[in-house]
Amino acid sequence: MCGLCGVLSGGEHWTDRPGERAARRRERLERVRLVNVVLRHYGLKLEDWQGSSFLLTSRTGRMEIVDSLGALWPVATRLAGRRLDPLDPTLVAALERQAA
Repeated sequence: MCGLCGVLSGGEHWTDRPGERAARRRERLERVRLVNVVLRHYGLKLEDWQGSSFLLTSRTGRMEIVDSLGALWPVATRLAGRRLDPLDPTLVAALERQAA
């Protein structure tokens, strides 16, 4: 299936069984939720886009479509206008406050 057909069909592979799709969708949305915990610190937000890609937006309204979570971080760095550091002390402190 070509990329455009994959987007139009919702990104589902023809071999997927119906029961597995729902579980995969829940897992995908949970990953998006977890990534947003970190991205929020940098003024970014990630959304699932039809189960096949992701839409990354900034506070200023800039947006880009990202194909995978692996491709997310360079795009997020560009949109944020600064390096995203998962060990940034202010990020770690914010995450610890959230967890408490």
